[in-house]
Amino acid sequence: MRALVKTTAGPGLELIDVPEPRCGPSDVKVRVLRAGLCGTDLHIHDWDDWAASTVKAPLIVGHEFFGEVVEVGEDVPADMVAVGDRISGEGHLVCGHCRNCRAGRKHLCINTIGIGVNRDGAFADLIVLPASNAHVQPAGFDPDLGAIFDPFGNATHTASQWPMVGEDVLITGAGPIGVMAVAIARHVGARNVVVTDLSDYRLALAQAAGADLVVNSGRDRVRDAQRTLGMKEGFDIALEMSGAPAAVEEIIDNLNHGGRVALLGLPKRPYAVDWGKVITHMLTIRGIYGREMFETWYAMGAMLTTSTTLAERIASVITHRVPAADWAQAFEIARSGQCGKVVLNWEE
Repeated sequence: MRALVKTTAGPGLELIDVPEPRCGPSDVKVRVLRAGLCGTDLHIHDWDDWAASTVKAPLIVGHEFFGEVVEVGEDVPADMVAVGDRISGEGHLVCGHCRNCRAGRKHLCINTIGIGVNRDGAFADLIVLPASNAHVQPAGFDPDLGAIFDPFGNATHTASQWPMVGEDVLITGAGPIGVMAVAIARHVGARNVVVTDLSDYRLALAQAAGADLVVNSGRDRVRDAQRTLGMKEGFDIALEMSGAPAAVEEIIDNLNHGGRVALLGLPKRPYAVDWGKVITHMLTIRGIYGREMFETWYAMGAMLTTSTTLAERIASVITHRVPAADWAQAFEIARSGQCGKVVLNWEE
């Protein structure tokens, strides 16, 4: 079968033929139909310090995917998943025996490993994963939308930390996850949704997804946006999606007392925080990683089935669809920043 592989330690990937993976007794084997390109995949391709310290070659990369089940392990319950089902995959594999797993907090497992990072991933014709990590989608579900349930889950997990009804929400970072968070905030009843980024292209995606106001933080300030919207006090909730220290600084400067922050964006290095203001303004800051397994998945499905507008706005994040054979072009598009989500089509 075809697979996009990190064959050796160093920059680059290769699309090569590899043996078909074996389906274990508790696994499912899935024919990949679509796969989303993530920033993690770019890091692995470029072989930066994080990739060099984390990834062991050879490895099939990719962790965002949608596909059709072609084989089910003998120990998988018949009512759990079946041949022919179409599924999205949860890319975090947990141990099942640590304290958090046993308490039902699988997203906090201390032994988590990642598909496409620590074990073979989804940029391939076939992938094997535990049946418990397969999220069965409804019949006729859009394959492209199914391929981005992983990042949609990140957005949902981040945006669902606190009630947003009637609240003023600031979102820093208009990458695909930030844009999806805009759509969610609008869906659940936020009053004002303001988005910042340095890219006018991506800010336009955020506005199309429902933002009331977008701010190019290279030219303008969030404080001015508050005045434009007639806000007399600061934002109630902030979702940080960029990993940029300057974004966190602007969040803290523009939150109301008692404001709440969810941090998803990963910084490249440690940075200073005005902890005095965090304390005196009684701010709550919470780190977010991945999805809450598997409650976030149910929330995603429920929201999509109740709102065609939300489904359209989430799907609008996908700006480029590229045949898998043209993977190098897809990586260049993603690296350019002039895009939303890039999806590889493994059927072409």
